[in-house]
Amino acid sequence: MVPMQRHLIIAGIVLIIAGLTWKWLVRLPIGRLPGDFLIERPGVRVYLPITSMLLASALLTLISSWLRK
Repeated sequence: MVPMQRHLIIAGIVLIIAGLTWKWLVRLPIGRLPGDFLIERPGVRVYLPITSMLLASALLTLISSWLRK
């Protein structure tokens, strides 16, 4: 199987699993970690999930390096 097809199939399976388990995934504290900033002003709401982005990047890096082996 061509590597791109394999990655797309794996990504599709992960999305299906995430969709099926969404009810339990929203209870995880991801997105409300220390370092995730919420700035609220009248008429403006800005959310900067810095820590969550770093955690997601590290996790995706580990998964991609594991899949390359």
